Amino acid sequence: MRRLSILVSPVFVHRTPQFRCNALCFYCNRPHPGVLAYYRSLVDQGKLQRDPYQEKIACELENLLGRLQQYEKDMEEYHFNLANWEERRENERRRLLMEEAKQQDVSKPVDKRPNIFQKWMSSKKPANVEPGVGKWVSYLNRERKLDSVVGRRPSAPPAPKGLYLYGNVGSGKTMLMDMFYSATEGIVKHRRRFHFHEAMLDIHQHMHRTWKDQLEQKSLQSNIAGWIMNLPFDTKVKEWIAAEEKYKQEIQMKNILLDVADKFLVNQEGNKRGASILCFDEIQTVDVFAIVALSGIVSRLLSTGTVLVATSNREPRDLNQDGMQWEIFDKLVAKLEEHCECVLIGSEIDYRRLIAQRSTYQVHYFWPLDSKSKQKFEDMWNEVIKQSGGQVTSETVQVMFGRTLNVPESCNGVARFTFEYLCGRPIGAADYIAIANNYHTVFISDIPIMSMRIRDKARRFITLIDELYNHHCCLYCSAESSVDDLFQGTEEGTLFDLESFQFETEIEGGKLRRDVLAEGSVSSGGSPTGIISLLSGQEELFAFRRAVSRLIEMQTRFYLDGTRHLHPYFQSRDRNLAHIGAN
Repeated sequence: MRRLSILVSPVFVHRTPQFRCNALCFYCNRPHPGVLAYYRSLVDQGKLQRDPYQEKIACELENLLGRLQQYEKDMEEYHFNLANWEERRENERRRLLMEEAKQQDVSKPVDKRPNIFQKWMSSKKPANVEPGVGKWVSYLNRERKLDSVVGRRPSAPPAPKGLYLYGNVGSGKTMLMDMFYSATEGIVKHRRRFHFHEAMLDIHQHMHRTWKDQLEQKSLQSNIAGWIMNLPFDTKVKEWIAAEEKYKQEIQMKNILLDVADKFLVNQEGNKRGASILCFDEIQTVDVFAIVALSGIVSRLLSTGTVLVATSNREPRDLNQDGMQWEIFDKLVAKLEEHCECVLIGSEIDYRRLIAQRSTYQVHYFWPLDSKSKQKFEDMWNEVIKQSGGQVTSETVQVMFGRTLNVPESCNGVARFTFEYLCGRPIGAADYIAIANNYHTVFISDIPIMSMRIRDKARRFITLIDELYNHHCCLYCSAESSVDDLFQGTEEGTLFDLESFQFETEIEGGKLRRDVLAEGSVSSGGSPTGIISLLSGQEELFAFRRAVSRLIEMQTRFYLDGTRHLHPYFQSRDRNLAHIGAN
């Protein structure tokens, strides 16, 4: 159950005075301000129904929040020591390089005639030695000397265990995670909240940027120009040092995922380092790329002290039921189990439906597609446009990787599309995130009943609903059937879609994706069968149930009241107004 009311959301919690609860926790018999008291206050107000599973997790999150304050201080001290260590190590590394450069003595004329001993040694060299082995040995020897002189990298302080929450649709996983995320404001500097689709896009964007930097060698050129060219050596020695530097950077770039992970959560204020929190909604392992990318990045983050609070419909070991890349996946699971308490929210109740039954419905979903419903949909569009006080125009929004999306009808944060325009074309999560970020109110017309015949459109529609919901958009629909009858199977089989789970970027199938797959010892030809098997069962049923549950909640007054406070459009406008007022 996600953001059942405006009070459940992260932003609104921040704006609302903190609740203080003097009652003892049912589970740990101690008073708890913050997450637990806030949850109980919503129950007392009748906005939530008390659930023992939810209350237990609220208590666990409250305990974690209490440990983060000291952990933030410990991590600030750790990063201070780490920065000093990195500076000393780099200075010592350059000193070693210059000593080695002096020993090269490349300026002396060399007798190119080989003597008898040299001829004998050359005959003993193995024929299969790869180019660069000498540089690799030099690099390793230099690293060992650095460890001896400067010492090994400082160890991070032990991190508090995070939480991995799993359970049924509408059981309250995301709501509780969002309460926690809001409560970390002002406590932890580096904090991010991702939904699965958004995280995958962000990871790929980081990878693409890093890859381009590597190819263009921007950072390498600036580093060499900064200190090597000013050394008191001749050109050949400088070229040798430059080659050693280039080799070092190539070694460091071998695993691109580690580089991405190190930049994943750090904010723009690079000089302010501290603890980091990652809240990850709906962890999935839908294909090989997701397994390899998540394993590399999440494992790195957990190993370097990031605290993870995640949600999923499955416990970690059940995420990959088809066994894709099991060795890599097993390492990811081991990290999750080492660094997180895995907690089941065992409620069978879909609280979105329960809240909807208790709430006054707003007419946002018009069905069937007859003349009467279509006219009501048009009247609602005209009314919303009139309230927005502008003219309907077409415009273009930025997506990712330089792509754009044309919006045929829009006006002051309100946009209108047909189902075919959004789901009948090869677009995906990046496009839907762009729409959800730019428009607080979205109208979608002519939504059909979805079956096996249009499975690709059905999966795109589910992804679209996920992103509109995650950004707290106000949604109006005209559809062929009621919400509960929108997703149907046929005699041909149940719905699944291979295409929607393939990552959509400008370099789909290109070198970057293949390299990441190769890094995980993955054959791209083996993944489709696994994905089809994975999606033919419970995974797709969960996705459909989630979409129906969210469509129901998005019509309730609780949800709709939150749009004004939670949507990025209004948040950005409020920040701008506050900035103008301050000046």
